[in-house]
Amino acid sequence: MEILAFGVQADEQPLIERAFRDLDEVRCLDVFLNEDTAPIAAGHEIISTSVNADLGGAVLEILAAGGTRMVAQRSTGFNNIDLDAAGRLGLTVARVSYYSPYSVAEFAWALAMAVNRRIVRASTRTRDFDFRLHGLMGRDMHGRTAGVLGTGKIGEAFARIAHGFGMRLLGWDVAENPACAELGMRYVPKDELLARSDLITLHVPLMAATRHLIDAAALKAMRDDAILVNSSRGGLIDTAALVGELRAGRFAGVGLDVYEAEAGLFFLDKSLEPVEDDTLARLVTFPNVLVTSHQAYYTEDAVGQIVDATARNVLDYREGRRSENVLVPRS
Repeated sequence: MEILAFGVQADEQPLIERAFRDLDEVRCLDVFLNEDTAPIAAGHEIISTSVNADLGGAVLEILAAGGTRMVAQRSTGFNNIDLDAAGRLGLTVARVSYYSPYSVAEFAWALAMAVNRRIVRASTRTRDFDFRLHGLMGRDMHGRTAGVLGTGKIGEAFARIAHGFGMRLLGWDVAENPACAELGMRYVPKDELLARSDLITLHVPLMAATRHLIDAAALKAMRDDAILVNSSRGGLIDTAALVGELRAGRFAGVGLDVYEAEAGLFFLDKSLEPVEDDTLARLVTFPNVLVTSHQAYYTEDAVGQIVDATARNVLDYREGRRSENVLVPRS
């Protein structure tokens, strides 16, 4: 029985085909799942989707009507899935609850260092044989304060790197991580973390309680020369408010691997089309902002773990087992 995988990147396809070779034939599509593409899944009992798939009620209705019974999402986050609708329609839904936290933590640090040391601007200049240093001055991270919002596995990995830099550590989470405390992290209220941190990084899931966790008030609480990094979910930041603060000349640097309106943009080539998103268009013009295309997870190690876990989720569905990855169980 053929399994249909939506939103597959070219680098990802060999890993998916290898992971599924002992199950069934898998057909990989580079198109993303949405209302327009959902009819392609007709006749496929099992589909696999990427992080930017639209799995709202309308799409799930189309999938169920076409015979789909299991959705295996290749990501940890599931804010894009209407779980209530899936349960009502009798769809089993699974995600990947764990993969290499180092992939995201290391990329968050790459963003932080790139904006701090003006790496993109320097590279652009040297390509034009302009070797001036004006405007490229950064700061030592040693001795400064890193504020980690969300101290789970990824936040802990980020904190360990910060500790290696010799930074002071502040943390904020619903529960303290003993491993972070052992590094010297002190847990404080969010407002205190924002006010005292030189570098702020976000590693919390996107849900109703965390949407716009960094809103206008939070942004104003931050230092004018702070660095803000988001490699988690775009909806954690009120982007319009962020643009307003950047226009006022605030922040030493902002590194964003995610954007709250990225669906329909990220993972696609839009270079020959007019930019309709005025907020994103303005955001990328700031010299102290670096935007990347939701690639923090995109290492051979992490993607390999993701697709292997997805294959196990499919096998568990076939054999009637339920793991911690199941969001909506088989009815």
